[in-house]
Amino acid sequence: MINSFKAPFWCGNAHLQTLLPTFLNRQFRLPLQHQTLTTPDNDFLDLVWTERPWADFNKPIVIIFHGLEGSIHSPYAQGMMSAIKKAGWIGLLMHFRGCSGRPNLRARSYHSGETSDARFLINWLKQQYPAHPLMAIGYSLGGNMLLNLLAEPQPSGLAATVSVSAPLRLDLCSVRLQQGFSRIYQHHLLSRMKANVDNKVSTGALAEFPLPNYKQLSTFHAFDQMITAPLHGFASAADYYQQCSAFEKLTSINTPCLLIHAKDDPFMTPEVIPRSDQVSAFVELAISEKGGHVGFVQGNIQRPTFWLEQTIPTWLSQFSKSTL
Repeated sequence: MINSFKAPFWCGNAHLQTLLPTFLNRQFRLPLQHQTLTTPDNDFLDLVWTERPWADFNKPIVIIFHGLEGSIHSPYAQGMMSAIKKAGWIGLLMHFRGCSGRPNLRARSYHSGETSDARFLINWLKQQYPAHPLMAIGYSLGGNMLLNLLAEPQPSGLAATVSVSAPLRLDLCSVRLQQGFSRIYQHHLLSRMKANVDNKVSTGALAEFPLPNYKQLSTFHAFDQMITAPLHGFASAADYYQQCSAFEKLTSINTPCLLIHAKDDPFMTPEVIPRSDQVSAFVELAISEKGGHVGFVQGNIQRPTFWLEQTIPTWLSQFSKSTL
């Protein structure tokens, strides 16, 4: 059982919690190493390591799955990579297709339930570095994707996992992001999603996909209805949300998992957060009253601290010697 997050008096607002990590502009000087992995469909995944593993040395590898339109440049990713290195482990961020700064080759992209690239990476790591325990952290969309993977019938290949601020019910989150100040987050992310489509159009990868006038789409639901769903074989946005929301699958998880949520998350509603009787015995809930979306800022205003970067490595450490 971990100590739940307590927001300081000066940072109790959900939007401040959500935005502050981005505005703080912390300086990370990690010597990162880049690698490109060819996928089975002859596309690629861009990876970023804190260091490359030695095949005969069993230092744990912690995989990071970023959120919607995130990357190695996302503050939470940089902060956790630094925390992983400080713990004496190896950090590995997998960019979802189109998020590394260059467009991918195939028409398909990524979404909340697309687990094949993550599973391919895990299997590749187990083949290349069999002595290294594998653990994973997923943020927001990446957290929901990771939970979908854990609920699949085949073994996850992971010793332990953490999901942070995952949109476990995509339909409710889609509606929530059309309300109040949360529309600002939707507008910002949609702008980046459209730019991602622009990049792919420029390569010709979408030449045979009948694109609507996507630049006029103003909600996640509209984008998912017109782009995400047909591009990835779903009948509609509603079908995509139903199939790829992890909420109903949490009882099927048999890999140790820490599920972190804040009740004031501006991307969510209370119905998105599960109760203890709605998850399997392998899932530990860390639910706080405050914390925003991937925020969880503590400390004082002159020197803020980051609860996720302190808590997640501590929780994972109990599994760091595990092998599968």
